[in-house]
Amino acid sequence: MTPGGPGYRRMSFALFLAGVATFALLYSTQALLPLISGEFGAPASEASWTVAAATGGLALFVLPMSALSERFGRRTVMTASLAVAVTVGLLAPFAPSLGALVALRALQGAALAGLPASAQAYLAEEVRPKALVTAIGLFVAGNSVGGMSGRIITGWVAQEWGWRVAVGAIGLLAVLCAAAFRLLLPAPRHFRAGSLRPRVLAGAVRDHLANPLLRRLYAIGALFMTVFGGVYTVIGYRLTEPPFSLPQGLIGSIFLVYLVGTASASTAGRLVGRLGRRGALYLAGATTAAGLLLSLAASMPLVVGGLVLITAGFFAGHTVASSAVGKTAAHGRAQASGLYQSAYYIGSSAGSTVGALAFRAQGWSGTVGVGLVAVLGVAAITLLGSRAARRAPATA
Repeated sequence: MTPGGPGYRRMSFALFLAGVATFALLYSTQALLPLISGEFGAPASEASWTVAAATGGLALFVLPMSALSERFGRRTVMTASLAVAVTVGLLAPFAPSLGALVALRALQGAALAGLPASAQAYLAEEVRPKALVTAIGLFVAGNSVGGMSGRIITGWVAQEWGWRVAVGAIGLLAVLCAAAFRLLLPAPRHFRAGSLRPRVLAGAVRDHLANPLLRRLYAIGALFMTVFGGVYTVIGYRLTEPPFSLPQGLIGSIFLVYLVGTASASTAGRLVGRLGRRGALYLAGATTAAGLLLSLAASMPLVVGGLVLITAGFFAGHTVASSAVGKTAAHGRAQASGLYQSAYYIGSSAGSTVGALAFRAQGWSGTVGVGLVAVLGVAAITLLGSRAARRAPATA
């Protein structure tokens, strides 16, 4: 498929909705952490496990789910994953304790593991290579819209009716997205069923991990998500404290900056066309770092400006890295994408946990410090890629 061709719009909108449902469910508790802390008497470092457990569950199960997608088809696995995830999402509001909520969130993350890798593999098979970055950008844009709408909805609903009703509202939103996704997504035309034999799957994973470019892309995805997971897990706590002292509804509205991520993800293809992959990654990292530093200010407009830059840099970097994985993998694309998603969500879990611990120890400056170290890692890995390209232009 190509932009403007038959089925492309239906496919793009269906995967956009899948992205909305995935991020809305995956991060449904992130904007609600201060309220969850209050109800269960838990500090930020404990309540943050409602986020880290979901992303950790996804990271652990993305490879097994990608293997199932190689055997049973991308659309089948994505549909089943969404069905289980939305069911758990409707049960989560009834969790009797923080431990039960964390367990449900881990199960939900494991279910959602069938979405990201399968979606990227579907696109790599069904979309022409020149349009792949743009197509994946639309899926990532759906992620950003889901993350934004989920947090805004939960913020305002929770202010009136509490966090449990807010989480239930996200579950209902995801049900609608899942149903529309299944109706709209075209049947795959280029999928060829693979093997579920462990030796074959292990061989594909081994081949991907032996590829230096793929290893660098996996590390870059993890580091970008470390920044993003840490910042957005902790920002709610910061904004409830002086000098800001914002109500829950306004804190949820801060996530309107995700619209910037929607735009930056959608235009990443043009950015790569002008600067090349590594140039785009350098720019994304520099933008993220500038946002982290700006967010240290005690002025609300400057904090929002910092979040805008962090969000734009993250979504651009993620889109560039994830689309490069699909182009680089010559076989076992679901495993290649699965490894990327696993690294990406390990980064999210690490960012949520370490960012919250740093906030507890050093305040917002501690969380920013964690993010800056991760961005430096992105720059260092990209520099290694530039040097490798000079030595072996065809493979780096």
